Amino acid sequence: MANGLMEYDLVINNGKLVIPPDIISSSIGVKGEKIAAIATDLSGFPTKKTIDAKGNYVLPGVVDPETHLGVHRSLEDDFISETKAAVAGGVTTWGMMLTSPTISRTFKPVKDAADSVPFSQVMSAYEDMGNEHSMVDYFLTPLVSNDAQVEEIPVLAEKYGATSYKYYLHLKRGQDTLGHWEPQKKIGVYGFDDGTVYIGMEHVGRLGPPCITCIHPENWEIIRVLQARLIKQGRMDNAAWDERCPHFVEATHVRQYAYLARVTKSPLYIVHTTTQESIDEIKLARNEGVKIIGETGFVYLSLDHDAYKINVPLRDRETMNQLWKAVANGDVDCIGSDHVNHGVPRDQMEVKGDVWKTVSGFSSRVEAMLPVMLSEGVNKGRITLPRCVEFCCENPAKAFGLFPKKGVLRVGADADIVLVDLKKKQTIKKDMLLTSAGWSIFEGWEVTGWPYQVILRGEVASEWNEKEQKHQMVSKPRGKY
Repeated sequence: MANGLMEYDLVINNGKLVIPPDIISSSIGVKGEKIAAIATDLSGFPTKKTIDAKGNYVLPGVVDPETHLGVHRSLEDDFISETKAAVAGGVTTWGMMLTSPTISRTFKPVKDAADSVPFSQVMSAYEDMGNEHSMVDYFLTPLVSNDAQVEEIPVLAEKYGATSYKYYLHLKRGQDTLGHWEPQKKIGVYGFDDGTVYIGMEHVGRLGPPCITCIHPENWEIIRVLQARLIKQGRMDNAAWDERCPHFVEATHVRQYAYLARVTKSPLYIVHTTTQESIDEIKLARNEGVKIIGETGFVYLSLDHDAYKINVPLRDRETMNQLWKAVANGDVDCIGSDHVNHGVPRDQMEVKGDVWKTVSGFSSRVEAMLPVMLSEGVNKGRITLPRCVEFCCENPAKAFGLFPKKGVLRVGADADIVLVDLKKKQTIKKDMLLTSAGWSIFEGWEVTGWPYQVILRGEVASEWNEKEQKHQMVSKPRGKY
């Protein structure tokens, strides 16, 4: 205390704080790693550091629940490079959906079924790598691939605080899908079925919230038939990738597993919802009493099916507009970047004119997520800024049991803070990217709205350098599990 006044470690003045549903002109006082005060004016209080927000917007750090590291490079290498990309994009908490074979300091290009060891054997290595290298706080969603791993769920929940468990439904009966989805061999999913999912849902249902089951809805059994027909027709364009996975193929999985969720009383999280049909099934399940959460990705809100090949596919413009309406009205709850780092240039992945030979997925999504949401969503009037914060920060934190520690500006929360210039126009360029892949499908986009300073638990982690035209890391890695 100085002169009877609270002394802060950091004070942010002259900011417009986004605290849904409101935006308030206020100051934030930070003590240690926590928000200690939100008041009209803290300019007269003693503090070790002051930031003048200059009338710009102050947001909670983004909580991104979906990234896949360690698939194409070692997890340790991805922790080093990709968490820098994440914090530059305003992400301060990152949910990593990983199989156990990918949790390693060394990289094995092809993982065998025998590599899918229990998660309890790799959790210490996961925490050690993250605590050593991560620029953001992080959590794990085990990407479960066999019965032995689902039987671990009670132990993982109690000992490690793991609240979420994911299933790649397009890789059920993995031996049957070999050769049809190349990354399968890199993540090591070879042999689970609906029995595996059912056991996992039983465990999650007994544990109760915040534990939740996550599914990637994409029915391969139907897709293989439609894909064979398209190939026979000579289709090689990017839109064919969408047509091989029509909307009902996603929606049928939502309906099927929502029913299982009702039977087992397991909360259910639908990863990257992309269609109105899936949204309709989510709403139906809610009306039937299922605790179900729909996530979509910002790429499905900004890119159509001609842009590139990913799983699940990008859709047409009409569907994109439907998704925006679902985000605005709350039918879809959360965002996820679905960030993957392939670690190689675009020309080593894309075979122009042949979607079947092009490698599925594209790198460096996380850096563009918040800027694209601000530009395409807020500044184009599709959603309000408070709704954007709910979608990108608050709701993901609630879904994964992190709220109110994460995802909100309030006294007692972690001081994860993003300063945003909502009027700043910025062209996304190759040489500003921090991902080791070195390219982004959003190169050349001019966005309006830019995160220029990112604070992790009270300490500035990243700042935009206008002269250099890139984000620079200010702190050392401080990420925590």
